[in-house]
Amino acid sequence: MLRGLIPERRAVSDAPSVSPSPVSGDPVSGGPVSGGFASGPWPWLEEAMASLAAAHAAGRTPHAALVQAAQGIGGDWLAKWTAQLVLCSKGGGPCGECASCRRVAEERHPDLIVVRPTEDSQQIRIEQVRELCAELALTSHQGGYKVAIIDPADTLNRFAANALLKTLEEPPPRTLLVLVAAQPSRLPATLTSRCQRVRVRPPTRAQSLAWLERARGPGDWEAVLDVIGEAPATAASLDPAAVGALRADTGRTLDAIRSGAADPVVTAERWSRSELPLRLTCLENWLTECLRAGLTADPHAPELRATAYSASADSVMNTRALFRLLDGVRGLKAALAAPINRSLALESLLRSLRE
Repeated sequence: MLRGLIPERRAVSDAPSVSPSPVSGDPVSGGPVSGGFASGPWPWLEEAMASLAAAHAAGRTPHAALVQAAQGIGGDWLAKWTAQLVLCSKGGGPCGECASCRRVAEERHPDLIVVRPTEDSQQIRIEQVRELCAELALTSHQGGYKVAIIDPADTLNRFAANALLKTLEEPPPRTLLVLVAAQPSRLPATLTSRCQRVRVRPPTRAQSLAWLERARGPGDWEAVLDVIGEAPATAASLDPAAVGALRADTGRTLDAIRSGAADPVVTAERWSRSELPLRLTCLENWLTECLRAGLTADPHAPELRATAYSASADSVMNTRALFRLLDGVRGLKAALAAPINRSLALESLLRSLRE
């Protein structure tokens, strides 16, 4: 069976750790991937599940489905549920109890192929897709469907996407491809046009909080979601107390850099070695709050200057420079998968706070 490996995140002891607290089961997936369980804890997925189940019951299962879901809201879970839908031994929808459903949940089913970026790459390569297509051309082991999950599909490089196109144009009988993508616009239009779109709406804050309370128990989940947005599955893998501590530490450090009390070089080196993506999210939120505060103070004439802004606490921040810095933070977040000097890139951003 084809299985990519997800690169492990490094942890460093000199910064707040946001690793998950011990929990029973799988908080991200909500426990066993079963039809009955899914209808309760994942209310924002119910519409997509009902649509897929109705199509399958009517004999209109698509040969390819594109699950369009933001990161952290269960798109990967929905892909496995869809695989169970067609591979369940009992029929009539995934029971979550038969051997087939359990094997799909564990990614051990002989007719399920899961393709992810390999450990040494942030992309899905053409070799992986060629191997996938060759496997799909073979007869299924159990005489039913063969299912392939590509997650995240928006990491397919150009050559891999083109190699997949032929299978989408001429799919083998009783084959189902499930592509999961947070940014489907990164995929070629020739590929997405041959898939049935399954759009997943982000959960409301109330839904996210209720799900997190069930999956992980009490905690300051509101504060976690304030940092990362409406991504409950991602939030469930974090420690609320550690996220709060990291957010507070980030804010204090940024204020210290502004006033000249902290060194951008030392800060960049420390941040680049531990939880940098979450640090950048906190920095992005901090800049957004600065912009909001500046615009609220004088919405008709925000101050624009050639320099970034004065280090004095009562000065009006330069809106133009803050937007430029915000763009730089987002650019660095998007480039983290590339082999860049993270510390140097972050140092350049932090230095601009004092210019």
